[in-house]
Amino acid sequence: MNVRTLCLAILSFGDATGYEIRKHSVEGNFSYFVDASFGAIYPALNRLTEDGLVTVRDELQAGKPARRVYSITPEGRRALMDALMQEPGLDSFKSPFLLVAMFASVLPREHVTRAIDCREAALERTLSSLSECLGEVKGCGAGGSEWILRYGIAVHQASLDHLRVNRAELEAVAGSRRVEREAAE
Repeated sequence: MNVRTLCLAILSFGDATGYEIRKHSVEGNFSYFVDASFGAIYPALNRLTEDGLVTVRDELQAGKPARRVYSITPEGRRALMDALMQEPGLDSFKSPFLLVAMFASVLPREHVTRAIDCREAALERTLSSLSECLGEVKGCGAGGSEWILRYGIAVHQASLDHLRVNRAELEAVAGSRRVEREAAE
């Protein structure tokens, strides 16, 4: 999935501004699919408009600049369905925490322990958020949404469980090697 498809997916649920699309892609139900910056969203929306997959209108606001509101067209809905019918490919996973874990042997134990604690807290927050979302959509006829929320909960819970069971191993590695900078001194 790319930013164009993500924009079409968000707009398939209703009209939105570029800011609202960005908010959905970062904080909302669409935040788990594709990384989408403002620098990617607006060019994608412009291209979608040029291609006739999205329309845009200016809405006047009292005392503020006009809002640009985007709507998906019937051609855009077809393009969304075509994109969703493609092989999805592999999930991408990036984790700053795992970079710290990779270098645990050259980092102070306190830093590694703090990083583990922060990661656990972040996973707990994510699990709480996903569970809250699941409670909101449960029984609303949003079967696909319920399924992906349960999937997300399972993945994050497995990550949290692994971290809790194996944290002592990572902490034991912490600081076990001297940093090259210190060795040179």
